[in-house]
Formats: sequence, C-alpha cells, structure tokens
Amino acid sequence: MDNISDIIGKCRSGDRQAFRLLVKNFHRLVFTIALKMLASEDLAKDIVQETFIRVWQNLDSYDDSRKFSTWICTIASRLCIDELDKQKRTAPMPDDERFLAELVDADTQHQLENKEWARLVNVMAQDLSPKQQLVFTLVQLQEMESTEVQEITGMDADRIKKNLYVARQTIRERLIRLGYGK
Repeated sequence: MDNISDIIGKCRSGDRQAFRLLVKNFHRLVFTIALKMLASEDLAKDIVQETFIRVWQNLDSYDDSRKFSTWICTIASRLCIDELDKQKRTAPMPDDERFLAELVDADTQHQLENKEWARLVNVMAQDLSPKQQLVFTLVQLQEMESTEVQEITGMDADRIKKNLYVARQTIRERLIRLGYGK
C-alpha cells in the first residue's frame, strides 16, 4: 500500500486498516481547514468525524481521476459551510474589538504568535458569508492553487476572485478600525 490509489482500492474492499491509513494521512488537512473556517476546535473535530464518515460511505463514488485531497476538502468545506449557515451569525461585540485593539498595536503586531494572529483573523472574518470565508481560508490561509479552489468550491475563477476581494476588503476595513494601517 504505497500510494493513495492502493489505499483507496483496499478501502473499497472494506479494509478498515487501509481506512485508518487514509484517516491518518488526511486528518490534519481536514482539521486545519475546519478549524480555520469555524474557529472552534470542538466544531472542527466534529467536522473531521463527519467528513470521514462521509468518505467511508461514499468511497465508491470517488472519481479516481481527481486528486483525493481535493475530494476530501470538498466534503469538509461543504460541511463547514453547512455549520456556518446553522450558526447565528453575530458580529463581535465592541468589547471584543476593544480587547483586540489593546492586544494588537503597531509596536506589538510583529511579536504576535501565529495562533494569536489566527484568532484575530477569525474574528475579522466573522462578517463574511460562508462562501467568502471558504474562499479566503483556501486561498489565503491554506495557500491552495486556483484550480483546486475551483474544484472544491464549484465556483468559476471570477466568482472566486470576487469572493476573495470582498473578504479581503471586509477584513482590511475591520483591521483599519482597530488601528492597523491606513
């Protein structure tokens, strides 16, 4: 079982050991996307579980001509969008923004750890639509190629660009309100 095709073939035959390998190989990718989109470790863990349940149930429908990572990211991102749609979308309270402004000023910005910066970006992204948040996560945070983002989202290049533009503008405006840049 050297490559992913062999693992998938064994999974399709009902080999649970092979499926464990599949989970091991793709767990981190799915968790990272879910965590960045949902900003909740618990929700991200739930999405990971549901993603792999759906993978197991739908492995026969997987098209071997596609990259497996793209297929699994598509499943995970759609589950994240569904979760975002379920949540009541509330903007952060002014106190949240005040706290972030105190946390991040011009002198300390470069000293923030990645984890703190990710939290800030997640707060900034709360006003985005689920699709804008998905595109922003895949392009900016996961650094995926445009063709893969198109496959995962089902959007054409123009829609991706528009969603990304709106996401960046929204985040930029909120950062300016917090005292970043001009």
